Amino acid sequence: MIKVGVIGAGHLGKIHLNILNKSDFELIGFYDTDVFNSEKLSQEKGYFFFKELHLLIEKIDAAVIVSPTTTHFEIAKECIDKGKHIFVEKPLTNDSNEAKVIETMAMEKGIIGQVGFVERYNEAFISCREFIKNPKFIESHRLSDFNPRGTDVSVIMDLMIHDIDIILSINKSNVKRIDASGVSIISSTPDIANARIEFEDGCIANLTSSRISLKKMRKTRIFQEDAYISINFLEKEFQVVKIRDKHKGEAENSLIVKNNLGEEKVIFFENPEVQSINSIEAELNDFYESIKFNSDSKVSLNDGIKALEVAEEIMRQL
Repeated sequence: MIKVGVIGAGHLGKIHLNILNKSDFELIGFYDTDVFNSEKLSQEKGYFFFKELHLLIEKIDAAVIVSPTTTHFEIAKECIDKGKHIFVEKPLTNDSNEAKVIETMAMEKGIIGQVGFVERYNEAFISCREFIKNPKFIESHRLSDFNPRGTDVSVIMDLMIHDIDIILSINKSNVKRIDASGVSIISSTPDIANARIEFEDGCIANLTSSRISLKKMRKTRIFQEDAYISINFLEKEFQVVKIRDKHKGEAENSLIVKNNLGEEKVIFFENPEVQSINSIEAELNDFYESIKFNSDSKVSLNDGIKALEVAEEIMRQL
């Protein structure tokens, strides 16, 4: 059995603990700097609380790091030094240079590393993934009401980085150019930001993120040669609208449009069933499988580096 420990028992850490306690992992316990809340959690749920980080690391085979971003680098290094596999919540580290150190250390030690980009496991995204082919234009909106949790980093690292990772996962072309703007309203770092990413293959991605909105929104729209795909990550719904040439003699009640060249096209909808998935459970199961079979992570440390590099360029533009 693979022994696992959770480092960081805040809001998200508690969710990981609950899932890991029922998983194929053997949950050994957790560590957090907040002793009062940790002891309370231990009493309520029965999870063993380690008051010293090194004591937890000694007892486990793998660590799930859900602590503040500013601590990821040092904790991940310590885990790798002790030969422990690591799952690190996004963003991987404070910057891409730290992330590259983590990746190099993990490769040298034969350590499995995975980054917690949970939207990769969103059931709407997984269900429509097969329809996404050679996107030409991508537009993403990720809006949230203000929550002090997460303001240790900018809105780019807190929210937009999810969409950066999604876009990089569906378009493997290199980034050619980035233009961005943003503003700080409440925090000392940007709370609203917009970025336009141009890829070498001609695809354009337009990303908007805000953490001071009146309503929540997590939507991505993808336009490609034969289809329009709309993904609602919040509601876990998606829609695929496709277009094809009209067949001779096709029924007039079909949704038919005529372009500027006089060519008739038929618009139709694909409505495949959305898989029911617990996203965090799915990513932790993948982490378990990668360790068990010594296989590459589906969301690798290198994925975390690439997302950080794009996020950093957006920050430089601001």
